[in-house]
Amino acid sequence: MGTRLAGKTALVTGATSNIGRAIATAFAAEGAHVVVSARSQERGARVVEGIRASGGRADFVSADLDGSAKASRDLAEQAERVLGGRIDVLVNNAAAVFAESTTDTDEAMLDRVWAVNVKAPFLLTAAVAPRMAGRGGGAIVNISSWLARIGADAATSYNATKGAMETLTRDWAAEFGPAGVRVNAISPGVIRDLASGEGSPEGAEAAMKGTPAGRSGPPEAIAHAAVYLASDEAAFVHGSVIDVDGGRTSIAVFQG
Repeated sequence: MGTRLAGKTALVTGATSNIGRAIATAFAAEGAHVVVSARSQERGARVVEGIRASGGRADFVSADLDGSAKASRDLAEQAERVLGGRIDVLVNNAAAVFAESTTDTDEAMLDRVWAVNVKAPFLLTAAVAPRMAGRGGGAIVNISSWLARIGADAATSYNATKGAMETLTRDWAAEFGPAGVRVNAISPGVIRDLASGEGSPEGAEAAMKGTPAGRSGPPEAIAHAAVYLASDEAAFVHGSVIDVDGGRTSIAVFQG
C-alpha cells in the first residue's frame, strides 16, 4: 500500500470496468477511501471486494448518471455520506459511446451521449466542487479521449462530448481554482484491459500504428496519471489535459 492519497476520499464514476476500475483500485492502493460508482451492483461488489482484499478501503454506490440533476445530486450526497462527510477527489469517468457517424446518429443516441458524457459530469461537478471549495480545496479529474483531438468519420457525437469536457476542464479550473479546487483532465489513447478483454476492440489496434507505442495501452497507465493529478504532487497543476495516448495525437512514426 502506498501513501500518496492517504487520508483522502474519492468518488470515481463508471468505476466497475476498464479505466474507471483501474483508477479506483489505484486510488485505494495509495491510501484513499474510494466510492466505486456505476449502475451494476454485482460488478460494483466485485471491484469493492478486490480492493478490500488488497487492504484498501472502498464502498459501492449505485448510480445511473442519465444527465438528470437528481441523479447527479443524489450520487454526490450518497457518496459524501459514505465517505464520512466529504469528497476530496472526483473522477468524472462514466461515459456512453456510440460509434456511428453523424448521418447514422439518431436523436435518441445524440441525447443519450450528451446526457451521460456532458450533462451528468457538469451537474455532478456543480454539486461537488462548491463543497470542496467550502472545505478549502479538492481535485477533479475528467477523462477525455484522443478522439477529441483529431477529426474522425465515426463516433462523432462521442468525440464532440470529449471536446466539451476538455473545455469544461479549463472553465472549471478558472471557476473553482481560486478556491483551491484543482481541475484537470486525462486524454487516453486506445486502452484495452487484456486480462478481462474490456476496452477498445481488437480492430482498434490499427489506430495505434505509426505511434511511438505502436500498440494499445493498459488502463493502469491512465490510473497512474489520475493518482498524480489527485495527489498533492500536482498542487501547481490547473486546467491541464495530460495526454496518455502512446503519442497518438502528437507524433507520427514513419517506418519503411
